[in-house]
Amino acid sequence: MTAHRRFAKTLAFFDVDTQRDFMVPRGALYVPGARMVSKNIRRLVAYAAAKGLRLFASTDAHVPGDPEMRRFRPHCMLGTPGQGKIAGTLLPDHVVVPFGPRLAPSAIARVLEHQQIVIQKQSYDVFDNPSTVPLLRAAGVRRFVVFGVATDFCVRAAVLGLLANGYQVSVVTDAIRGIERGAAAAALEEMGRAGARFAETNGVLG
Repeated sequence: MTAHRRFAKTLAFFDVDTQRDFMVPRGALYVPGARMVSKNIRRLVAYAAAKGLRLFASTDAHVPGDPEMRRFRPHCMLGTPGQGKIAGTLLPDHVVVPFGPRLAPSAIARVLEHQQIVIQKQSYDVFDNPSTVPLLRAAGVRRFVVFGVATDFCVRAAVLGLLANGYQVSVVTDAIRGIERGAAAAALEEMGRAGARFAETNGVLG
């Protein structure tokens, strides 16, 4: 049995931007309340690892001059400590997909040998990485459980992108946080109108 087949399940988890600069209070762009959902995020990651589910993750990997720097202070700069993921969210069996040209089919097959696939991005939207769509399609997943930060930016973009590509999506409401409360609430309403379902950590873990 190949590693690809071992992880070829219809359900996968999607961890959005659980990086130090967002999740740690002294981070460069701390998301208010993110520390309070860290435990649930780690529980979800541990569950995926134990159950042999695929775990996709997005991470900001900014470089000087990225358009996002015009709106927010520098954060998650490529290669800095703040760009790293918080403890308990990176599996030993992981691979990083850099932002850049679309991966060739042979490279996609090699990536899918790993349980955790970390997709780097230089904007709010993980689908701006040209390799995101072909990786998701090749993985054979039909349904995603999504959590992370920030609700009103990168979580919103990930959820809407997944729905637009035909996937079923459940958003774990006690494992997300937004930058601005009103915008986060509006983002959740938008996700719901687009077809997302909502759950809590205990319900996901059973």
